[in-house]
Amino acid sequence: MTEDDPLGPLDPDFAKQFRRDDRRPPCQLYLISPLDVAGVFADRLARALDAGPVAAFQFRVKDMDQHEAARLAEPLLRICADREVAFIVNDSISLAKRIGADGVHLGQEDGDPQEARRVLGPTAQIGVTCHDSRHLAMEAGEAGADYVAFGSFYPTTTKVVKHHAEPIILSWWATMFEVPCVAIGGITPANAAPLVAAGADFLAVSGAVWGGDEDAAVKAFAALLG
Repeated sequence: MTEDDPLGPLDPDFAKQFRRDDRRPPCQLYLISPLDVAGVFADRLARALDAGPVAAFQFRVKDMDQHEAARLAEPLLRICADREVAFIVNDSISLAKRIGADGVHLGQEDGDPQEARRVLGPTAQIGVTCHDSRHLAMEAGEAGADYVAFGSFYPTTTKVVKHHAEPIILSWWATMFEVPCVAIGGITPANAAPLVAAGADFLAVSGAVWGGDEDAAVKAFAALLG
């Protein structure tokens, strides 16, 4: 049982019995930006999106004036729009509204999905970080989230890891709910397959793409996801 999850642990046999429902769309790639999106990053983003299928891109910057964040986001937003890739703003409902983003991703301390819906409208994509907690995920679903994100599944250098999730939580969610689930945290082409098999609807990746050759990395994920 985790501090945030009064529901307690899942039966280990649950994962053994899980079979992905063929009626759910295939797992897709969800890119998360590095913290530094200045300079040549726009070119790197375009290269990544042209390398293979990407469902969404999350604009994630920290400790930045909103005016500067909007300035950096606008060319990236155009790149995504030209390729029909959803542009999601991390943490900030107000920034998402300001730049006309497709949605917002909220941490547990970053706002309420219902408030985001009121501000951003009925078509906005609203995601919520749920760590390793079924309880938080159910609350997010009830509040109208369009997807819930579980993790970290693997060690990562992108952010400080306070919660470690097991793949079984993806299987449980995919069995119980239609709302898509996102797996996040240290995911690479080499370790992603168990998360796909466990029921992840999206793989959220950052370091595995931006830490090297983005073209090759996206192509490797595309080969895995088929």
